[in-house]
Amino acid sequence: MRWLEERGGIVVIPSRIIAKRPRKTDWHTYKECHLVGNLFLKLKNNRRFATRYEKKALCFQAVVCLSCILVWLL
Repeated sequence: MRWLEERGGIVVIPSRIIAKRPRKTDWHTYKECHLVGNLFLKLKNNRRFATRYEKKALCFQAVVCLSCILVWLL
């Protein structure tokens, strides 16, 4: 954590409840990171996305867009 903070990064992982000196947590950023993580979990359910059958970047980008649309609709 210290390494990240020295380089100007933001720590979004909250401290444990029993920490002696709990650090401040930006809960809004933490919730956004959690949503992004959940999106990737849902996208990986699409086998074509998870295994990257498409080798060309443009085709893979199309698969990513279609997968995002499916997640959004369902």
